[in-house]
Amino acid sequence: MLHGLKHLHNSGDVESTLNTLNVLDELLSAGTDRRIHYMISKGGSEALLTALVNNARTFSPNYNILLPLLHLLAKVGHRDRRIGMKAEEAGAVLVTLNLLKHNIRHARRVAACLWVIQVFSSSVSTANLIGENYGLDKKAKNDAHSNDLSFLSIFHCPFISLTEANVWSIVSKGYISGLLKLYEDWHSKDTHHVAIAIRHALLCCLHNATQTTAGRQALISQGGIQLLYQTTQTCLLSKSLECLVESTVQLMRKCLPKTPLPLTSDKSAYTFPLPGRPHAVPDSSVDNDAEEDEDNQEANSTDYDDDLETDLNKLCLRPDLDRPKELLQQYSRLCPELSHDFQTVLLTPSIHPSIHPSIFYPQTSLSPATSSSSSRGTPRRSQATEEGYHRTTIDRLLERHGACIPHHVPKLYRAAAAKTKSIPGFSILAFPDFWGHLPPPGHEPMAPRKPNTQRQKVFEDVQRFLNTDDIINLLVFDLENSSVQCRSDSLRFFSKFECGNLRKAIQVRRCEYDLILNADVNCSQHTQWFYFEVSNMVAGIPYRFNVINCEKSNSQFNYGMQPVLYSVREALDGRPRWVRTGTEICYYRNYFCPAQGRRKTTFYTLSFTITFKHNEDVCYLAYHYPYTYSALKAHLKVLQKSVDPAKVFFQQQILCGTLAGNSCPLVTITACPASKGWKDLHQLRNRPCIVLTSRVHPGESNASWVMKGTLEFLCSSDLVAQSLREAFVFKIIPMLNPDGVINGTNRCDVNSEDLNRQWCKPDPVLSPTIYHTKGFLYYLNSIGRTPLVFCDYHGHSRKKNVFLYGCSIKETLWQSGSAIDTVGLKEDPGYRTIPKTLDRIAPAFSFNSCNYLVEKSRSATARVVVWREMGVLRSYTMESTYNGCDQGIYKGLQIGTRELQEMGVKFCHSLLSVTKDTKLLYSRRLINHIDLDHNILDHKSHNCFEDDEPPCVEEIEYFTDFPTVKYTDLDSDVNSNMASPDEEEEINEGHSPAKCQQDCINDSIMKGNLFPPHIRQASIDGFSEKRNTCNGVSIANGQITS
Repeated sequence: MLHGLKHLHNSGDVESTLNTLNVLDELLSAGTDRRIHYMISKGGSEALLTALVNNARTFSPNYNILLPLLHLLAKVGHRDRRIGMKAEEAGAVLVTLNLLKHNIRHARRVAACLWVIQVFSSSVSTANLIGENYGLDKKAKNDAHSNDLSFLSIFHCPFISLTEANVWSIVSKGYISGLLKLYEDWHSKDTHHVAIAIRHALLCCLHNATQTTAGRQALISQGGIQLLYQTTQTCLLSKSLECLVESTVQLMRKCLPKTPLPLTSDKSAYTFPLPGRPHAVPDSSVDNDAEEDEDNQEANSTDYDDDLETDLNKLCLRPDLDRPKELLQQYSRLCPELSHDFQTVLLTPSIHPSIHPSIFYPQTSLSPATSSSSSRGTPRRSQATEEGYHRTTIDRLLERHGACIPHHVPKLYRAAAAKTKSIPGFSILAFPDFWGHLPPPGHEPMAPRKPNTQRQKVFEDVQRFLNTDDIINLLVFDLENSSVQCRSDSLRFFSKFECGNLRKAIQVRRCEYDLILNADVNCSQHTQWFYFEVSNMVAGIPYRFNVINCEKSNSQFNYGMQPVLYSVREALDGRPRWVRTGTEICYYRNYFCPAQGRRKTTFYTLSFTITFKHNEDVCYLAYHYPYTYSALKAHLKVLQKSVDPAKVFFQQQILCGTLAGNSCPLVTITACPASKGWKDLHQLRNRPCIVLTSRVHPGESNASWVMKGTLEFLCSSDLVAQSLREAFVFKIIPMLNPDGVINGTNRCDVNSEDLNRQWCKPDPVLSPTIYHTKGFLYYLNSIGRTPLVFCDYHGHSRKKNVFLYGCSIKETLWQSGSAIDTVGLKEDPGYRTIPKTLDRIAPAFSFNSCNYLVEKSRSATARVVVWREMGVLRSYTMESTYNGCDQGIYKGLQIGTRELQEMGVKFCHSLLSVTKDTKLLYSRRLINHIDLDHNILDHKSHNCFEDDEPPCVEEIEYFTDFPTVKYTDLDSDVNSNMASPDEEEEINEGHSPAKCQQDCINDSIMKGNLFPPHIRQASIDGFSEKRNTCNGVSIANGQITS
């Protein structure tokens, strides 16, 4: 090979040069890319470029040498990252352009030149050089065959227009208008669809020309959106034109004018004054774009290397306490089981008795018109009279229509809600939270997605821009303005209740509404969670809802997930349940931008259609099954009353108060000692601790439903629950972020911070729940009661199934490719015991989705801090999907509250596998619950997706780049061109210029890797069919004329 390269430099003999080129091509074709890269490293590109320049600059170039030389240069250069710069230095760029200029009628020569030009254009400076010396205007003026050259430039332009300088040149010289005219002409005259590739090339030119704001504005000003929309509508019925439709749709999406959200401020409608800070709190979320997709998406990417922790000191050594040791003693009160003498049976609840509210306006949103116009400051009649009237009404409804819902007492809920403190001062209860919920009788399958659902929605979005006269654009709900009036035939909205989130509703068309979500308190982002009331609907009419300020780049709504709906009418008829609902669901990037120009400028639309079942019903829509703070408080009261205090030690205490003045409950559950004897008391006080937490992210309501299942099971009379209480002391903090949950935030507390990023050094004032939870864990550690298991319950918006994240030093080092020798590192593999057990017994659980890597970006999360600082081997985050499962007996089904609560139960069952009491573990009564050979459930997880999801069937983002060329495709096309007939056979006197050009298109350009394979093949077939019947079509000036 080296000898051949040297021969290229020195040989002047045609036959020797040809032999050398043939030998090099055979060597490179027979081997792998390694041979080509070896050749490049030894100066192969430079040798080929020099040979090209030397042979092309002769008075009469020999194309028997130049053609194979160009072919070989295309193959090699495509793999050389510096080929553009090398070509400039060798003077090969202008030489190749000159060859193209003089061979416009020679198909094989043109194809070879274009491939080489394409390869050269990988360098920005080279592409700029090509643009300067091969612009459409210069060549059209200076070349005798300007018509032909303009035509071929259609194919060449996408590559040279990839650079910013060339884009600006195209825009400033008015080429966008010309490109639109060319596209319109080709579209209107290409009735037999034989020029699909040409039309697609023009679209690619427009794509590249609109990479800048000036380009997009030029396309709009020239009526480009209207033209593209009209031409696309005529292509929809032909499958062969699908490539044009998709490219045009993406071009329209990209070019639609950016529209600010109709808000006076991007910041949340709710603000909360923070201690020690001015009332106008700075928006810390603006500069925190790196967290955009966290959503506790731990280990979400397969490329962990840069983020994995490889510092052994950080992995192995425990850091010092973050507070004085003397402060830990305050947490001794949270271990009542250690000090209680159990001399008397615990009959008195440890929490305050139910207190009826003295000032409360419990409309329960039964009358949406009234609820929507009511506010905390509304003048009332006699307060006592009004309160008594509403209580009487509710009591009558409960007597007539109330369902028997386990562990739910509406009156307890109302009492708990009366003491709940919210920022806006909620005075209205959402009906579903008050009335209660029963899971549907059957499973709910994932929603099928019809083809081109998103495309149709985009067309409707484009129509907003083109036909403004058809748009109503009427504000019908504003969280900040209760005086907004809506038309009698429009839907009515309301969200000013606990957990509610809807900031604005705008009627776009008669049955279409744009919805804007409220950002988290004191910040301007984290919009995902929604929960609102809708009423005044007409049954049987499809209503389209567009949530237009979503922030995540993808969503499970693209993969079969549906929002949930609760109907008051159905509830009063004895069916009080949240159900999955919605058709034509899709999630895609839109054209909206922040109202005040925040750095983060990308928003996404969640669009879904609902056909309501009843006229003038009152319905509630939510991202997922809501679970409020008041529901938790009422639930804990019901549980405490349900247990036998002689057998179950259940005590609810207040961990701490929150910033907004609510309490954060901590629950202790264990078995009472068998007797008052010293031995039984000693056994109780030496039981290992299990610490469970949940709902640090308010929008992850699924975590609360899992926790609900855990709490109810541990308080039940089930044999396994009884055994677990006898084996462990459970310390449960079921809601780490009460204020966020109450005020309908998605991720943050009212301090605008993600509490699950505060565990390293939590602020006792601004993050009290995290500070005191960590302090309590420190205390347990200090008295020799380090938790055997710690698990923080979460929800996951980008993956299916339920799974665990843990921590492992060895697995982290192995995954990172670290040079550290792990042979000498000792690590207890017990962190895998619970996941393995769950994989056997929990239908929704996926072992293959579990992960045990320690990442730098997760260093301040509960899972990592508890593992690193407290030495808890089994420290986990348990993630539950919002959608459903793609494996096991629940495959293809959406997850419901029944399945979430079941997961909470199964997690408890898995704890049997870590008990130190082997008699308990191998008890005949319990063995079936954790038998690792028990295969009754078909839920193997090895077939589930390793990544979040496969690519969406429709492009979520705008398609902005011209398709890149694969090595194998280019090689194949070059080889095909080399195998074509000799040049002399291609052109003879019997061929007309039009015929020559069409053959040129068919045999060269269509073979060239200028288009994706599905486009090329369709075009080749089309041209082949019409090759002998093209007498009525001629090409002139790059247009089709009859």
